[in-house]
Amino acid sequence: MFSKCITTMAGSNSIIRRLFEDGMKMARERGAENVFDFSIGNPSVPAPAKVETAIKQILQDRESVFVHGYMKNAGYDEVREKVADYMNRHFDAGMTQDNIMMIAGAAAGMNIIFHCLLDPEDEVICFAPFFSEYRNYALNYGARVTAVPPIPHFRLNVEGFKAAVTEKTKAVVINSPNNPTGVIYTEEELRAFDAALREAEAKVGHPIVVISDEPYRELAYDGARVPYLPALVHNAVICYSWSKSLSLPGERIGYIAVPSAMTEFEDFMNALNMAGRALGYVNAPSLFQLVVAECLEELCDVEAYDANRHLLYEALTANGFECVKPEGAFYLFVKSPVPDENEFVEAGRELGILMVPMGTWGAPGYVRLAYCTDPAMIRRSLPAFEKLAARYHKR
Repeated sequence: MFSKCITTMAGSNSIIRRLFEDGMKMARERGAENVFDFSIGNPSVPAPAKVETAIKQILQDRESVFVHGYMKNAGYDEVREKVADYMNRHFDAGMTQDNIMMIAGAAAGMNIIFHCLLDPEDEVICFAPFFSEYRNYALNYGARVTAVPPIPHFRLNVEGFKAAVTEKTKAVVINSPNNPTGVIYTEEELRAFDAALREAEAKVGHPIVVISDEPYRELAYDGARVPYLPALVHNAVICYSWSKSLSLPGERIGYIAVPSAMTEFEDFMNALNMAGRALGYVNAPSLFQLVVAECLEELCDVEAYDANRHLLYEALTANGFECVKPEGAFYLFVKSPVPDENEFVEAGRELGILMVPMGTWGAPGYVRLAYCTDPAMIRRSLPAFEKLAARYHKR
């Protein structure tokens, strides 16, 4: 009855969602205070106060037919212009509203871009470890993800990219700050990647589009700077979401930004609009387009995530676990003390700890912990982590 595509997806259903739902069940059975859910990147800090103020002001001042009605597929002109102005102020991006398409979240944006680019059997290159849903987004169009293997410290594997490119390569996904490692790629790394990309395009004889997936762009620590990718890499488009920066994951709002220097720029923008309609999005949520346009300079409480980062990283490393110290995002990437990370995940689950195994993300032997959670829960979890560490240190 079901398509081969959805049957394949069902067989590899998101482990994060399964763990998240499992955590709710465990909380009912064991008591919420005995469950330590690090599975899903669901922001725990509230949206900035201006978000609620903007909602009330818009509903009070604007006509209902405007707030809740249709607009251009690309979004309200005034919103796109404000987004372009923001990018010009912060990145000297040279954008106008014509470079911007409002989208129903980054997942929608990725699918819209893939729909424009991919035919069956085409390939998308991702740098492992990477968000596992990328595979499903590519599979929607009969394409597949080619994983570039990780290198020490999970830096950008430019040599691995060179080896992965084929004539079927249509796109490359860059995710920085990275989910799940928290690594931020440097300008030097990105310039080296751009040189490799130009060589690859000459070899395969067609452009390769680089998609910068940026839901964590503002979540950077210790003064780290996240480079503006289109200034360093050609044929790069930005897929942005306010899910993390404004703590609005359920509102599904973001944008695609395409520099004017993009190969076949006008055709690309037309294709994005057509793909958005074909996929049934029609337009991004109207109210929240207007809301984010009033909140472009707002930011969630990144210091709260930074405090959680220090708390969890320092506690786990003190207990002998090997962790990547995050430079950005809100995930802790932890090496399993045994080769099979699923065994480690199950051992943690017995103690009420929910961790995400990274095998399907291209990094077997590792787990991910989302620390965008209540710091009180992190503190409650520390005795359980001590017990987990003791279990493996006795071996």
